Amino acid sequence: MTYIEKIKDELVKRNGADKEFIQAADEVLDSLEKVIEKHPEYQDAGILERLIEPERQIMFRVPWVNDQGEVKVNRGFRVQYNSAIGPYKGGLRFHPSVNLSIIKFLGFEQIFKNSLTGLPMGGGKGGSDFDPKGKSEHEVMRFCQSFMTELYRHIGPNVDVPAGDIGVGAREVGYLYGQYKRLANEFTGTMTGKGLTWGGSLTRKEATGYGLCYFTDAMLKDHNSSFENKQVVISGSGNVAIYAAEKATQLGAKVIAMSDSRGFIHDPNGIDLKAVKDIKEIKRGRIKDYLNDHDHAEYTEGAKGIWSLPCDIALPCATQNELDASAAQALLKNGVIAVAEGANMPCTPEAIACFQKQGILYAPGKASNAGGVACSGLEMSQNSLRLSWTNEEVDQRLKDIMERIYHNVHDTAKQYGMAENYVAGANIAGFLKVAQAMMEQGVV
Repeated sequence: MTYIEKIKDELVKRNGADKEFIQAADEVLDSLEKVIEKHPEYQDAGILERLIEPERQIMFRVPWVNDQGEVKVNRGFRVQYNSAIGPYKGGLRFHPSVNLSIIKFLGFEQIFKNSLTGLPMGGGKGGSDFDPKGKSEHEVMRFCQSFMTELYRHIGPNVDVPAGDIGVGAREVGYLYGQYKRLANEFTGTMTGKGLTWGGSLTRKEATGYGLCYFTDAMLKDHNSSFENKQVVISGSGNVAIYAAEKATQLGAKVIAMSDSRGFIHDPNGIDLKAVKDIKEIKRGRIKDYLNDHDHAEYTEGAKGIWSLPCDIALPCATQNELDASAAQALLKNGVIAVAEGANMPCTPEAIACFQKQGILYAPGKASNAGGVACSGLEMSQNSLRLSWTNEEVDQRLKDIMERIYHNVHDTAKQYGMAENYVAGANIAGFLKVAQAMMEQGVV
């Protein structure tokens, strides 16, 4: 049994029920065999053993009272995974599917994603199985205040800086930060994704979607292609999907489909983004409502079917494991040339294997969707400096970061004899920076 195999065996023994976490960790470990051969000192120092074990896992109850006066109880989580290169950084997710395995997988991915940005941020993640959908404003506020009443003890501008994620948008960040400020008696950059009038950064809402397209555009251009005149399918209709669609359109593509958890819309004329923004950002409605004013478009129940549509570029921006082997085969059959992940781990290992076997351009989320946390890092910098940069300044910094990530991933994959394997390139490039920091800081 090799060293990597021993690590994976121990991983399963300790985390057997955490399937999403094991999937994420296995992918990284599989990429690192050549790194360990080149750097045996990492094995001697137990870097991998320490890397796969979170520095701290926090789980707590979140009691709150609904509008009917009934007491409800949810679970809260924060996994502070690795702080070798900076304070823990990662979002909070409020969704019924949230459990410890999902938070661990997201926190583990965040280590490498944050490392790739080049900014001083460690990896962490948190959230709750609370569902904001269908709740009143006062119910969401009361839940957020109860959640932060426990979480505030474990975070701070130089310790752990949470942000938003699925189910945690500007409204939730506002309520969470308001309670943090009340309890901690300080106004600091402890959260990102804040409102523009109280420490937030311009372009933060757009950053993950824009960054996804900047990375994809750099990848396409490096292979003598571009977004120009391409048909694009995007799953999801949250911030990432909406602003990926916006930037792809600005770069000359036609976005023909988007989805939510219930189904997808197909508009051969190109998605009307203004309508989608109105439905999702203002009315908090369903994607099906798009048909109310676009009777030429089609709606199909079931989100998975979106990958059966012919397209040149696929951008999965919804949730983990949404694109499986059968969906990958459908995309390949219809001539897809590039797949770039806007969500965290949206493609299953079997789907990734299909893409790589056929030699199409495939970008893993820890590289291609790093724009959100990159902009969060820029928000942290602005908060520390007590400055606000313009849209143009933030957007240019974001574009530069995403292009640097692409070239770092590309060059690292080539250096280790795995040219064009951007999964390996992202894992290795992200790992090397963290591993060196861990080596220099001793056994902690």
